[in-house]
Amino acid sequence: MRRLLQVIPVFFGATFLIFALVYAVPGDPIDALAGDRPVTPAVRAELRHRYHLDDPLFVRYGKYLQGLSHGDFGTNFRGRPVAEIMRQRFPVTIRLGLLAFLFEAVVGLAAGVVAGLRRRSLVDSLVLVSTTVVVAVPVFVLGYCAQLLLGVKLGWFPVVGIREGWRSYFLPAVVLGSLSLCYVARLARASLMEAMRADYVRTARAKGLSERRVVGVHALRNSLIPVVTFLGVDLGSLMAGAIVTEGIFNLPGIGQATFNAVHTQEYPTVVGVVTALVLIFILANLLVDVLYAVLDPRIRYR
Repeated sequence: MRRLLQVIPVFFGATFLIFALVYAVPGDPIDALAGDRPVTPAVRAELRHRYHLDDPLFVRYGKYLQGLSHGDFGTNFRGRPVAEIMRQRFPVTIRLGLLAFLFEAVVGLAAGVVAGLRRRSLVDSLVLVSTTVVVAVPVFVLGYCAQLLLGVKLGWFPVVGIREGWRSYFLPAVVLGSLSLCYVARLARASLMEAMRADYVRTARAKGLSERRVVGVHALRNSLIPVVTFLGVDLGSLMAGAIVTEGIFNLPGIGQATFNAVHTQEYPTVVGVVTALVLIFILANLLVDVLYAVLDPRIRYR
């Protein structure tokens, strides 16, 4: 209940900050809507009144919250509901984000555990070197290299679009989740190495427990807490960070829609999409709080 109550000020603070920053961007959205055509003062005044652009900031924010309470994310300057845009674009981003999340969680955790159990071995060195290299390479460079090598040269995966179903999402998901995978692997490695030196692990070994039980039940379970924390926050980051990846692979997701909305100054679309991403962040953090107590029963919230 305390965590749920903390969500309220976080939600209002984040959405107001987003709302204020988006509408503080220089330029008139009416000019962007009209393009090269001249707009008469009467038409400009009518459009500004229709989209509440002549109201004070707090009034506009209050009207936005009023519509949001009924599930209405607003309407863009072309008369299209923002909720309709999200319904059309979000499934693509969700598939991409979930596949990238699964890739980074499974591969990153496995690499980190193996490296942590075989400290200073060849596998450990390989994990450290490879993760350092991937972190140093920008995402757009990694994406174009993956397109060229795995898509064009080898022909293993589609290069652009979503015409081949889930197979089309694999390569962009690998690119999107590669950076987070490195952090998961390094975090799991360091946390497991620290847990293996703990007193309770030495006690478990002294009691004659098998090495599999010592690692799997005692050391690994406790070392997963920082990894779960990172993964919970990163789930929302994957949704927001899909803008670059969707642009490289030409995926019609929410990231591409947000980029186009920023370019054309479609402020209601930007605010609605980012509000949805804030909700994803909040729900992911609530899930992490629940998983804390599952992984370590000593953790209680008072």
